[in-house]
Amino acid sequence: MNNILYWTATGLVALVFIGSALVNLSGNARAKELEAGLGGRTNQVILSILKLLIAVLWIIPQTGVLGALLAIAYMGGAIAHHFTTKTPIIGVVLIQIVIWAASAYRFPELWQRLVEN
Repeated sequence: MNNILYWTATGLVALVFIGSALVNLSGNARAKELEAGLGGRTNQVILSILKLLIAVLWIIPQTGVLGALLAIAYMGGAIAHHFTTKTPIIGVVLIQIVIWAASAYRFPELWQRLVEN
C-alpha cells in the first residue's frame, strides 16, 4: 500500500509538469495563447524544457529531493506570475500544495527538518 501511495504521489506531480510542458510545446491554440503571457515562443520552449527536467529529477528516487525543491521553486514563481498578472492563482496554489504533500510523504527527512526544534 505504501508503495502504491508513493508512486501515485510521484506520478501525479510528474504528470502535471510533463502535461504542462507538452501542451506548451504542442503549438495548439492554448499554447499560442500562453505564448504571449510568457514573452514569446523561445521562453515557452525554455520553460517547457525546465518542466521536463524537473519531472525527470522528481521521478528518479536518487534525485527526487532536488526535483522537489525545483518544483516547489518553479511553482512559487508561477504563483508570483499569477499575482502580478492578476490571473486566478487557485490552480497553481493547489498544485503547490500537492507538491508539498507528496514531498513530505516521499522524503520524510524533509518534513522532519521543517518541524524539528
